[in-house]
Amino acid sequence: MTTDHLGPDTGVGSDSNGDITSGELAGKGMFAIFGGAVVLGALTWLPAGSINWARWVIVTILAYIIGTYVVSRIVESKRHATDRLATAVMTSSFAVVLLPLISVVWTVVDRGSNRFDWAFYTETMRGVVGEGGGAYHAIIGTLIITALAATFSIPFGLFTAIYLVEYGGKTRFAKWVTGLVDVMTGIPSIVAGLFAYAFFVLVDGPGHRSGLAGAIALTLLMTPVVVRASEEMLRLVPNELREASYALGVPKWKTIAKIVLPTAVAGILTGIVLAIARVIGETAPLLITVGIAQGVNYNPFSGRMATLPVFTYNSYAFPTLPRDASLDRAWASALTLVIIVAVLFTGARILSSILKPKGLK
Repeated sequence: MTTDHLGPDTGVGSDSNGDITSGELAGKGMFAIFGGAVVLGALTWLPAGSINWARWVIVTILAYIIGTYVVSRIVESKRHATDRLATAVMTSSFAVVLLPLISVVWTVVDRGSNRFDWAFYTETMRGVVGEGGGAYHAIIGTLIITALAATFSIPFGLFTAIYLVEYGGKTRFAKWVTGLVDVMTGIPSIVAGLFAYAFFVLVDGPGHRSGLAGAIALTLLMTPVVVRASEEMLRLVPNELREASYALGVPKWKTIAKIVLPTAVAGILTGIVLAIARVIGETAPLLITVGIAQGVNYNPFSGRMATLPVFTYNSYAFPTLPRDASLDRAWASALTLVIIVAVLFTGARILSSILKPKGLK
């Protein structure tokens, strides 16, 4: 004779398998709670006659969290209500973090689109005082200086990470290197710019300005990010892969080149792109070391160069008449920086997918 096992009652919305994420509030019920919270948030600014976005968002989130818990407690059970409360808090936290990003992107696209035209990307500011002109010279300068900084920092950062993970171990020198990388990570950008400027003043004399000096300043900021990102990705590679390679008689350097690096290539590329995104928008070090120019300078070893961050700052802080023309150029330059970073991230994703070993795809 068999006897059915009867568990404790978990509420109206409980199902037979005890899944705490199921119940009567799933789907339309949760959507109704969220819709009610949005309406309640909108009602808070109706008496004032104007939209208060901050109040709307805060009231909506609080009403959604409290309403989810109360309704779930009534309709379902305490266990379901606790689970839905945690889900609502996490979802709302993600939305709060996402809102500033959406706001920034929307603002940059909205205001930058006023000068998102062919002339802006093909003309310079040489001879331009008021309306018109473009940022072609600044785009070229940014690409040249950033490419130089990446050429310097990526090999140094990657080789340093390989040493720390594969060779350094717990030696005293490895600890010193790790401490130095940690210190460099927190260096203010203005300090890196002053260091690069002082170095080139000692070599070439006062008043030195060049793209190379700017690239050195950005290298100081970019290298520790590359080291940290690459180090973490290399540590995620299972030791079993290394041991299997050693057991087959493969040398350590070839194991690193053929096994470890291909396995971690996706994370390393992402870290490199993050490092580039970290420095491509720096203004202070480039303002000191590179300065500003009105035309194109393809030679990074001599003379001032224009860069997008400095061009944006100069257009916004020292606008010419008409003022709106300078502001439009500033916002369009900011939009161009966002587009460049987006293209880099997309390219890194595609490249990492291509280079990733077949077994990990």
